[in-house]
Amino acid sequence: MPFLATTPVEKMTGPYARRWWALLVLCLSLLIVVMANTSLIVAAPDMTRALNLSSSDLQWVIDGYTVPYAALMLVLGAIGDKYSRRGALITGLVIFAGGAVTGSLVDRTELVITARAIMGIGAAVVMPATLSLLVAIFPRRERVKAITAWSATSGLAIAVGPLVAGWLLEDHAWGSTFLINVPIAVAAVLGALVLIPPSKAAGMGRIDYIGGLLSIVSIGSLVYATIEGPHFGWGAGPITAAVVAGIGLVAFVAWELRHPNPMLDVRKFTLRPFTGSMIAVLFFFFGTFGAIYYSTQYLQFVLGYGPLETGVRLLPLAGAVLVGATVTGRLTPKLGVKSMVVTGMVIGTVGVFLLTQVDKGSTYADFLAPMMMLGFAIGLSVSPATDTIMGTFPESELGVGGGANDTSVELGGSLGIALLGSLLGTAYRDKLTDLVGGHLPAAALETAKDSVGGGLAVAQEVAKNPAGGAQQARALVDAVHEAFAHSIAHTSLVGGIIMAAGTMIVLAVLPGRRKTGKHHQQDAQDVREPQDREAQLTSTDG
Repeated sequence: MPFLATTPVEKMTGPYARRWWALLVLCLSLLIVVMANTSLIVAAPDMTRALNLSSSDLQWVIDGYTVPYAALMLVLGAIGDKYSRRGALITGLVIFAGGAVTGSLVDRTELVITARAIMGIGAAVVMPATLSLLVAIFPRRERVKAITAWSATSGLAIAVGPLVAGWLLEDHAWGSTFLINVPIAVAAVLGALVLIPPSKAAGMGRIDYIGGLLSIVSIGSLVYATIEGPHFGWGAGPITAAVVAGIGLVAFVAWELRHPNPMLDVRKFTLRPFTGSMIAVLFFFFGTFGAIYYSTQYLQFVLGYGPLETGVRLLPLAGAVLVGATVTGRLTPKLGVKSMVVTGMVIGTVGVFLLTQVDKGSTYADFLAPMMMLGFAIGLSVSPATDTIMGTFPESELGVGGGANDTSVELGGSLGIALLGSLLGTAYRDKLTDLVGGHLPAAALETAKDSVGGGLAVAQEVAKNPAGGAQQARALVDAVHEAFAHSIAHTSLVGGIIMAAGTMIVLAVLPGRRKTGKHHQQDAQDVREPQDREAQLTSTDG
């Protein structure tokens, strides 16, 4: 067997011998893409102090990655399908590493945001390539196990990112959380050359670039409006973006319905397994990213844990993901996709609702069960949902399928952080105003209301001021803690209600394993190539 993988998947007469080692490379690539967001959660306080970031600056440091990542995945997945999936993976890793190096070296806010955007472009190439290569390499009988490992990696990265970032921040500046991606990306590139065989779609027609452009405009505008509007007000920019997203979506659907070789065949949304699974993935990451976003802030700002201590306390979530992945691998073939996905959504929803019990006296123990429930839910349900989504795409559209799945992941995560983060900020400001509104100068009150970190910074200044003193500072700290705990409880109630609504939608949309009759088979035939019908029905039935 040659040292480098040179034989294309399409020319192999049997299963690729080193496919499980190839999966390790794909999971490693996926790990750093997801870690790039989660590691920033614990690095944010250090970055805020070092760069003197406002809340708006910090939001765009985080979301500068999200906008190109979500907007470009569909198009870049199609390009990878046509020209080279392995080439796309390697190219994306190189772009990602370049953005990471840039981010570690700059010291101006706008340059950090630019570096994060470059990383987002790289991630948009990497993410669909990992999933399309997985499906291309693994035979159908092994694909569920491989996708389970891939999905578990996404869940693990949610916890591993803060842990690694926390460990680095013990002795290094915030730039180290960017640089940690570089050696991993280099290892993944070398692993791709040695272990991942070339792959591209056979007989794929011309790429629908107009449809691709419409998808970029629609998704990019939607993500921008979702981030900017709730946090900073619905001014001309967010409203315009929302209108553009709506018009772009209508134009995209109309164009794709008429195009002979569409970027994404929107008729797939008439397939209940596909649509139900896409909705489930979106809601899972909505709840999980939103809950982790504010839970880690409580651990750091209220309980006083350092970055490493915070990362360690998220490890049970990673363990729960692994347990859920093990369970779903055994039960999905017996119980079906719907049973596993809906059960996971119920467990995740209950986990979010448990956070409504948080108050200023809450400890880490109050967050442990919700985090473990969310991790278990991800491990239990995301794999069968992803397998169902990918099962509706023919071989020539695997990159597009990966892009569609990953767009749901990223859109759900960005919606969770943006919408729940906005609710969190509003509830915190209102409660803090009620508690200390008449006891602080106007400027100090505005700073304290900006964020929990701002409130604690004002308390430090009060302690140093002879007119204030330690007692007043302590009272302000207590008020900040109480306001933030109240905001978590309030936000979790709304988030839980949204998750419950999503669960009911998925319950109604996903067909049961005995409900896939002739009309579902006919629907599948209308949108799939003949050789893929059996795989789609098998995926639907679990």
